[in-house]
Amino acid sequence: MTPSKEEKQKFYRALYLPVILLIAIWGIKGFELLTQISLAEWGIFPLKAFGLPGILFSPLLHADINHLINNSVPLLVLNTALFYFYRPIAFKILILIWLTTGLCVWFGGREAYHIGASSIIYGDASFLFFSGVIRRNIKLMAISLLTIFLYGGMVWGIFPILPEISWESHLFGGLTGLFFAFVYASEGPQKEEPDWDEDSDDDPYWEQPENETNKP
Repeated sequence: MTPSKEEKQKFYRALYLPVILLIAIWGIKGFELLTQISLAEWGIFPLKAFGLPGILFSPLLHADINHLINNSVPLLVLNTALFYFYRPIAFKILILIWLTTGLCVWFGGREAYHIGASSIIYGDASFLFFSGVIRRNIKLMAISLLTIFLYGGMVWGIFPILPEISWESHLFGGLTGLFFAFVYASEGPQKEEPDWDEDSDDDPYWEQPENETNKP
């Protein structure tokens, strides 16, 4: 089935901000590589005043190219899904996940610099999954299932398995996405009610000619 013109336009609009964000992240890494200047110190350092700016900047920073490559595709896919299916509240949700997760990491993370867009990735994935379930919208639940199919393995990232990975960002991102899925459950797309025909009793299948009775 060929997408309609309106659906294509909606998709292109949903891509706009996620692409700009990804370009900005790659631009920052390009600056680091060209100048040989690390910006990791602009990440979140928990419970230290100098680590507070990281709440804003940490999702834009990555340790190396592999770190950035691993985050790029899920960040683009999940942000695009957020803006496509939840456009009326998408920007608000993105900002809230970004800042709330950062603040939680600042309060509850280990004493180390926490950087990377995975906090947003986990927040997006959690919001998309739980929002579809909460709203009981068939299309949104399909996105929930697709999210689990594509990124269900991310659940292992919330455990302190690898010391070099900020599992706190993953955990708090997931919890933040879950929290805002409930908070904004009444905003954006809702459950699609079945379009029952009020005159269903008049369906010809049930009509019988006058004076005619059912025969065994």
